[in-house]
Amino acid sequence: MKLEKSKLIGNKTVQISGSKSISNRLLILESLFKNIQVSNLSNSQDTHVLKKALTENTEVIDIHHAGTAMRFLTSYYSIFEGKTTILTGSGRMKERPIKNLVSALQDLGAEIEYLENEGFPPLKITGKKITKTKVDVPANISSQFITSLLLIAGKLENGLEINLVGEITSRSYIEMTLDILTRFGIHNRFEGNQIFIEKFTQNTDIKTFEVESDWSSASYYYSICALGRETIHLKSFYKKSTQGDAAIAKIYEEFFGIKTIFSENDHTITLQPDPNFSFPDKIILDMNNCPDIAQTLCVTASALHIPFEISGLGTLKVKETDRLSALHIELKKLGTETEITDLTIKSTYFKEPEDNISIKTYQDHRMAMSFAPFCLIKELDIEDEDVVEKSYPKFWEDLADILNKD
Repeated sequence: MKLEKSKLIGNKTVQISGSKSISNRLLILESLFKNIQVSNLSNSQDTHVLKKALTENTEVIDIHHAGTAMRFLTSYYSIFEGKTTILTGSGRMKERPIKNLVSALQDLGAEIEYLENEGFPPLKITGKKITKTKVDVPANISSQFITSLLLIAGKLENGLEINLVGEITSRSYIEMTLDILTRFGIHNRFEGNQIFIEKFTQNTDIKTFEVESDWSSASYYYSICALGRETIHLKSFYKKSTQGDAAIAKIYEEFFGIKTIFSENDHTITLQPDPNFSFPDKIILDMNNCPDIAQTLCVTASALHIPFEISGLGTLKVKETDRLSALHIELKKLGTETEITDLTIKSTYFKEPEDNISIKTYQDHRMAMSFAPFCLIKELDIEDEDVVEKSYPKFWEDLADILNKD
């Protein structure tokens, strides 16, 4: 997709669909316990894939690129006694490690086999009754592994105690899951590195949930606002959000002068650039609790030639692509040289952007959307633009509505 050099139109409003993270958690709970009504579900491809998988009565379930669905369904199918499920996905999905989750489930008594490569999908899952109550899980790999276990814990005969081993990554996503369980009525405690989930005594009361809009998707508009310096309105967001990526509001106010104004009446947020803001000499930030917005921040800082040093990014290597390597390669096209480790990325110097910039997306939706705001600086091309369907199908339409050709 060719994005011509553009200017931001001020005071436009964008309606973003429900959070993918919250939607997918609620879909699992809805399928397990039935007495949930959910509104404003995400319209992302990941959520459609998960919803379809939960309603299919077939032995082979193909979740394509949907990593969340792979993790959540691995635990989900493991507790359906006597049911055999083959859980598979795309070529990239078969390269994404799942051993830590499978090992935890096997330790609890689940019956799961690897059908191709040890530690990776596809999986053959034979549902069993799980009665064991304690399990150790590495805490520094993926919070989705932990959430996957938390979502089935209330259905287990004796509840579940999870001991998180090591430093906890993406803690905010674990806390989001526990908040949802609490609202649903599943009692839990998070003490130190231990999580305790009680068995849910189900009743007939219907629990209703309205899904808050997705802060990860909002992050791209913070970047656009930081570069375009015009006001943007976004719907529907809450001041007391449980989404980890809501940290974008504080981060962009501190480093880019974008204030977030909340309207409690209609759940609109206004992104308002401070005209007197002085940009920092350097951005030093640990994004361990919100790694999914690191790509957005790196592009914004690159466009403004603000040196950055971002840590806490260990999970980015096992996402849709190795996001640290992808950033290192693609930021060069914007004129930003970087150094990366398994956990960090930092800029080393800036130069003029390339002519005829063409950004590879590596089958990663966030690569496409995080680089798109650079069109406020210079024309660029986004390869394989349809990858945005994974989380935000209307992104290009919404983007076009707030930009004018320069």
